[in-house]
Amino acid sequence: MAALVAAATPADAPRLATLDWTLAETLVALDAPPAAVAQVEAYHAWVGEPALPSSTVDLGLRSQPNLELLASLAPKRILISPMFANLAPRLAHIAPVTSLPLYSPGRDTWSEMRELTRSLGEMVERPVAATRLIADTEARLDALQGRLDDEALPLLVVQFMDGRHVRVFGENGLYQAVLDRLGLENAWTGSTNAWGFSLVGIEALAGLDARLVVVKPYPAGVRERLNAGGLWGHLVEASRGSPIVLPPIWSFGALPSAERFAEQLVNAMEPDDAA
Repeated sequence: MAALVAAATPADAPRLATLDWTLAETLVALDAPPAAVAQVEAYHAWVGEPALPSSTVDLGLRSQPNLELLASLAPKRILISPMFANLAPRLAHIAPVTSLPLYSPGRDTWSEMRELTRSLGEMVERPVAATRLIADTEARLDALQGRLDDEALPLLVVQFMDGRHVRVFGENGLYQAVLDRLGLENAWTGSTNAWGFSLVGIEALAGLDARLVVVKPYPAGVRERLNAGGLWGHLVEASRGSPIVLPPIWSFGALPSAERFAEQLVNAMEPDDAA
C-alpha cells in the first residue's frame, strides 16, 4: 500500500478536488492525492489512514462545500460519488464534474472496488499504480487469510451510533467483502441497506452466537455508558471470546480501507504469542 502519509501531489498529475472520502483515500494510495477534500479533520477521524497530506485544502462540509474557496483553487476536475449528485450543477460552474459509483445495488462489491481503482488510475495517469494497488491488496488479503485458524468463530461487526443503537454490517458492504475474501463467517444474516449495514437497537443482537467486533470511533459519552454494563454488558459476556475493538476504518471505503480492515482484524484475532 502507499505510504501512510502521501507526498504532495505530483507536478504532472491533474489538480483534483473531491467531496468523497473513498475517492480521496484511493487517490492517496495511488500517490496522487487530491489538492482539496471536504471535511479533512473528519476524514482523519473516520477513515484514519491513509492520511491526507498536510497541504490538503479543507473545503468545508461535504454536503455544503465552500464553493468560493473551491473556485479559487481552479481544479481541473471535481470528483464526487452519487451521494452528492445534487451538488453537481453548482460544482459544474467551477470545473468538470465526474461521479464515480461504488456499492451499486446488485453489483459485486469487490469487483466494483477494482473498477473504481482502475478508473481513478486512468484519470490521474497512473494506470500502473492502480494495477499494482489491486494486486498488492489482493495478495495481502490472501496472506492474511493464511494466518487465520480454520475454525475461526463467526463474527458480528458493529459500530455505535449512540448508547442504544449500532450499525451492524452485512451483505453489500466493504466489511462483508473482506470477510468473504478472508473466508470468515458473518453472524449477521439480516437485511442491510445499500451501504451494507442495518441500524438496529442493541437488543437485536441478543442471541447471536458470535464474537463481537466493534469499529471505532465511539460517539461522545457512549464508551462510558457501555462500561456501566446493561444490555451491552450482557452481550459482551455472551460473546464467543473477548470483543475485538478496532480503530476507525472507513466502512464505505475502497481498497485502502479494505486492506486496513483485514490487517487490523486478523492481527486482533491472532493469539498474543502469534501476533
